[in-house]
Amino acid sequence: MSTTTNPDPSPGALAFIPLEANPELMTGLLHRLGLSQALQVHDVYSITEPELLAFVPRPALALLLVFPVSAVYESSRLAEDAGVPDYSGKGPDEPVFWFKQTIRNACGLMGLLHAVSNGPAKNFIEPDTPLAKFLSTAIPLAPAERSTLLERAPEFAAAHRDAAEQGATAAPDARDNVDLHYVCFVRTEDSGSEGGSGNGTLWELDGRRKGPIARGTLGPGEDVLSEKALLWGPLKFLERGGGDMRFSCVALASALD
Repeated sequence: MSTTTNPDPSPGALAFIPLEANPELMTGLLHRLGLSQALQVHDVYSITEPELLAFVPRPALALLLVFPVSAVYESSRLAEDAGVPDYSGKGPDEPVFWFKQTIRNACGLMGLLHAVSNGPAKNFIEPDTPLAKFLSTAIPLAPAERSTLLERAPEFAAAHRDAAEQGATAAPDARDNVDLHYVCFVRTEDSGSEGGSGNGTLWELDGRRKGPIARGTLGPGEDVLSEKALLWGPLKFLERGGGDMRFSCVALASALD
């Protein structure tokens, strides 16, 4: 049986300045690394009010949730991870591409990498860019080797630093302990369902967990902002929030004209 260990990078690990949940900065970071201008990151103003969800172009290809790491959440995470083996998947046949987080305060970058490297979004990565080259090298590697590769990717570190330093609020130090965390939700198409014509799987992707987590099956036309996806994803986190209001969401979707 696998034991549950500390999911966070060690105090002496490489550290990044925490990334603000700012759609403009996130979009600029992704475009700099090689994502097509056809996609951008959008604010999600509400996950419970349809009229506000309507501001996000659909389908939404990924959803990033920023949430406070509370005692209630940690208890739930520990219970779910107990006895689950560490993920060891690699190669092009993986159902979903996942990174273990080994860089302190890099959860924003991890969320963005999970968002663009899974589902339809990966088809919008421009060839011969830092992102395309990085993913091509990372896909055949085991999770630990992928993490080492990211730690040694200067283009990613520089792009992340520049984006983090441009936030609307004063950026904390890279070594600060931050109690806000990013988790990403994506939909991948089931076999024979390319193009969204059939069923897909909703995945929760978080570098603090033991691996990717399949949360349920989404039907034709259901994306990460559909009712079922929100119920299985961010609304579960809100239930465990203990009244803390420091939740926010952004979504990756088509760029506005």
